[in-house]
Amino acid sequence: MGISFDKYSVTQYSVSSLLGFIEAGAIAVPEIQRPFVWRATQVRDLIDSLYNGYPTGYLIIWQNPDVRLKDGGSAVGKKVLIDGQQRITALMTSIAGQKILTEDYEEKVIRIAFNPLAAENEDRFAVTTPAHEKSSFWIPDISVIFRADFDSYEFLDEYAEKNPGVSKREVNRKLMQLLEIKNCQIGAIMLVPQLDISEVTEIFVRINSQGKRLNEADFAMSKIAADEKFGGNTLRKAIDYFCHLAVDPKFYNQLANGDKAFMSSKYAQKLTWLKDDYADIYDPTYSDMLRVSFMHMFGRGKLGDLVSLLSGRDFVERTYREEIAEESFSKLSAGVLNFMNEYNFNQYVTAIRTAGFTCPKLLNSQMTQDFAYTLFLILQLGNEVPKVQIKHCIQKWFVLSTLTGRYIGSPESQMDRDLRGIASKGFVQFLKENEDALLSDTFWDVRLVQNLETTSVTSPYYSTYLAAQAYNKENSLLSNCTQVGDLFRSAGDVHHIFPKEYLKKSGITDKSAYNQVANYAYLDTGVNISISDKAPSDYFSIALHQCETKEMKIGTITNEEEFWKNLSENCIPSEIVQMTALDYQRFLQERRAMMARKIKEYYYNL
Repeated sequence: MGISFDKYSVTQYSVSSLLGFIEAGAIAVPEIQRPFVWRATQVRDLIDSLYNGYPTGYLIIWQNPDVRLKDGGSAVGKKVLIDGQQRITALMTSIAGQKILTEDYEEKVIRIAFNPLAAENEDRFAVTTPAHEKSSFWIPDISVIFRADFDSYEFLDEYAEKNPGVSKREVNRKLMQLLEIKNCQIGAIMLVPQLDISEVTEIFVRINSQGKRLNEADFAMSKIAADEKFGGNTLRKAIDYFCHLAVDPKFYNQLANGDKAFMSSKYAQKLTWLKDDYADIYDPTYSDMLRVSFMHMFGRGKLGDLVSLLSGRDFVERTYREEIAEESFSKLSAGVLNFMNEYNFNQYVTAIRTAGFTCPKLLNSQMTQDFAYTLFLILQLGNEVPKVQIKHCIQKWFVLSTLTGRYIGSPESQMDRDLRGIASKGFVQFLKENEDALLSDTFWDVRLVQNLETTSVTSPYYSTYLAAQAYNKENSLLSNCTQVGDLFRSAGDVHHIFPKEYLKKSGITDKSAYNQVANYAYLDTGVNISISDKAPSDYFSIALHQCETKEMKIGTITNEEEFWKNLSENCIPSEIVQMTALDYQRFLQERRAMMARKIKEYYYNL
């Protein structure tokens, strides 16, 4: 019995019916072979809720559209579970005894123990431990009770023998109540196939406001994982495994020994190199990998379009055809292989690293990285730009995108426009037009200076300034032997040029005043200690004076020419040797302008 509306229908299914549908393949659970993220205690709590008749929330099932086959026939679309996967997986492992994959990609069964004699103040369900297995009162695995061959009479006799004096009638009553879980009703919202992704997402958000918000990448992964005809399941594994290996290279041995079927696929050899790769400049998620693979192969920026194409949608005729789905899976597979390619990936990472973005904390936007890698693959696969110039193009576009916040608000729409612009004009012309429109003198001299008025050390403008220093191989403040870029990952300190304790004593107590990024510079730890809370006029004067005495007291510079060069590299006004707290605001203004000029010179030198 269900309720029908234009966009969805609401139906109640019993737990046993749902598990039966899934076992028969009538409902695809795309996450069932992906890592299970629930804690074991959450599985216990779900069983407890069902046992006590508490609601457990709705499932959301999306009916894929019917597809016109090549022979003129029609295939009924498969139902795909897009929300409730963790609950269904929890039921499958605890009640049906099926193995699930942990977050470490290890197979295990989550066993739930049951105490039919639990008092009101005692736990009736628990995650099974050795103590439960040894106990005479606890049933260590409820899945035994749900088996088709379970003999309740034999079980009750054995239980009473282990626990003399118990009431077999009472134990049986509790067992029957446990078995009633099979008949518990779970609501399912069936979304009609005609809905587009935006409507599906909106319905999901309104129904499940407390849960994880699904996005187009989640829907795309569901489509891919539920497909068996065009190799979607193996493709899904390739995406999952690549992303996991990028973060944890040690996982390779487990993969090689644990998934023999995948290791014989065309994808396996493309990710072998990750077992020795510990770089962390670009550790993609499945969303990143899907986005880049899709964009450079399809020339579109909206992942919702990928979901439609994988369903076989003909955007012109507004129908669904099998050949479009087949072609889309084929193109996406080629895109994933391009993404995974060791040369492509490493050349892209090298481009970003040699532009000065040498560690993850300088990288502020994964979307900006996604488009930069997409652009790399487009140029690498095309002939517009000589291969030796591709890195240069990527660096320019990456920095331009970072400085202008290009992919921060409505990134998909912007990416879609950019892909169409590049396709119609070519990248070289497209870059020139954007440089002319966005990087005017007003941008460099006014807007960028204003953007550097911030306390955020993760500001893209400050990060780009630091990348410029790393790119130029410039020494850290008051040092002639330690480069700024070497301090990002090491024990280098971010120093307040006007020390904050000095400013506080001078009456500048507002954090937003003394924590300005224009008051920051990277220092070697030893230099930072020697400066302590001295006024800048004091410690810079000492550092300048040691150029005459050759007696190092602050920093390692003993040559006056080097001293002034070092100040210039770190965008420190030469008047710093006389500056006190009274000059602090003027210092910030001058330094922001110098930082902006450095970023401009850096950009045009890329």
